[in-house]
Amino acid sequence: MTEPGSNEASLGSPMWDYIIIGAGSAGSVLAGRLSAKATSKVLLIEAGPDFPPGSEPEEILDLYPYRASFNSGYQWQGLKAYIQPLSHNYPDRPPLKPYGQARIVGGGSSINGELANRGTPDDYNEWEQLGAIGWGWDAVLPYFRMLENDLDYVGPLHGNDGPISISRVPTDVWPGFTRAAADAFSAAGYRNIEDQNGQFEDGWFPVALSADRKQRRSAAMGYLDEASRGGGYLCIRPNVHVERIIFEGRRAVGVEAAGEITLGRHIVLAAGALQSPAFLLRAGIGPASHLKSLGVPVLADRPGVGANLQEHPSIAMSAWIKPHARMGESPRRHVLLALRYTSGCQGSVPADMYTVVVAKSAWHPIGRRIGTLFSWINKPYSTGRVSLRSPDPKDHPEIAFELLSDPRDMARMKESFVKMWAFFSAQHMKAASSDPFAAIHGAMAALVGQINAKNWMMTLGPALLMDGPPALRRFVVGRLLTSVADLNSVIHDDESLERIVRDFTIGGWHASGTCRMGAPDDPRAVVSPDTGQVYGVDGLFVVDASIMPTVPRANTNIPTIMIAEKMADQMLSVAR
Repeated sequence: MTEPGSNEASLGSPMWDYIIIGAGSAGSVLAGRLSAKATSKVLLIEAGPDFPPGSEPEEILDLYPYRASFNSGYQWQGLKAYIQPLSHNYPDRPPLKPYGQARIVGGGSSINGELANRGTPDDYNEWEQLGAIGWGWDAVLPYFRMLENDLDYVGPLHGNDGPISISRVPTDVWPGFTRAAADAFSAAGYRNIEDQNGQFEDGWFPVALSADRKQRRSAAMGYLDEASRGGGYLCIRPNVHVERIIFEGRRAVGVEAAGEITLGRHIVLAAGALQSPAFLLRAGIGPASHLKSLGVPVLADRPGVGANLQEHPSIAMSAWIKPHARMGESPRRHVLLALRYTSGCQGSVPADMYTVVVAKSAWHPIGRRIGTLFSWINKPYSTGRVSLRSPDPKDHPEIAFELLSDPRDMARMKESFVKMWAFFSAQHMKAASSDPFAAIHGAMAALVGQINAKNWMMTLGPALLMDGPPALRRFVVGRLLTSVADLNSVIHDDESLERIVRDFTIGGWHASGTCRMGAPDDPRAVVSPDTGQVYGVDGLFVVDASIMPTVPRANTNIPTIMIAEKMADQMLSVAR
């Protein structure tokens, strides 16, 4: 049995200072920062594979992310969720749908769309108002700056020496479809605000990317580099599934995996907004009534565990791109432009909506001919829940997002669908595309599996037919890509519009909020904003997107890295 800090250590090693469960964006940051303290020995456990520096597969490095995003080997298998509102009448429940969650060192940052979005100052000021003291905008900004190396902007709002490169693709190399969308946004009255992470009003902008212009820059690449791995204080154990947290009384003292128990002074859950609450529930920390119904002894009655599940409800509209407006081989990126705007719906707040422009919907010939507007509710109000199906750690939890259950969300999603139709109907976009249709975002990227010559040829025939007469194109679209090709009647009929919105709304891989931080006297709060310690027990912490009081107006990867940076700093301050 080897000493802590050796990368050959087994799960039966002696006492660790920190055992981190989950090597996603948060876990990678925590492991890198905590192990940099010369006296802290850190064990990082990940259920998926690890690719040390220099061994990352090409699809992970690629600026075009879909090859990694839809690789099933990098995701939890069999994970499904209820997307639509959940009826109490079991036979009337909506169908379970697959929900993507990363299972790889680096987590979502290793396979996501690389969008590097902070959100707005209002998001973090709201966190503080909800009881997360010390998490207002002025308090989190230094950690956003700490994590980033912005290659385009300097000044008090940006960092330039952090581990995560942030860049944007210049407008002069954008393909015609993307430029046409920018022109349509401008014609609708939105201006180019240029820097989405420094200018927080409505407008369009080149999207910020977690990339160095040449390749992805994941949390694993930024925080688990050769120096971190070779320092003797960090051990990374990939392909290991932690089954349970070990307690002595009310103190967490270790973990069990593959029949072995490993002891640690601090047990940190960084397994994400779906798995972290499941760990707590199986340990007896959560709503007492739910735990008792499953025969789980109650260790701490915390009603907030698994509650407050949030996600960005998202919907897509696609169209055939005319040959002159299609992407070439450069730039490699396909999402270059986004629009942030205020809906104006009753009860809405500023910047509550977001639309990205997708200039190539997949790698194959069909995808190269399809452009997409992909919109989501940036500030949702619907919430769901994560609960247990059984105490067995091999069983995935029950996930019910309840998207669009709040009437404000349904109203705004319908409005966004009509708005995308109006953009496609605008002069500039009509010159670059035609025949818009309702689509499931990502479906074309997953239309065929492995990227190879056979699959390319299989999609070439239908793609060439799409370039033929309009009637033939609509036939191919209707047979292969959508069940609703004619949107004109839908747009003008509210009942049809609501049905389409319900059928085509999906999530955005932005699950959050299920172990939210808050005040100790708040029964719905789960963890302390000071260190992420779980209320009601000792030695157990949660640091990941689950502790967000509300989902920010942003893709959640960069905010999650910020959370881990700040929590690592606070943990080390307490330890000193």
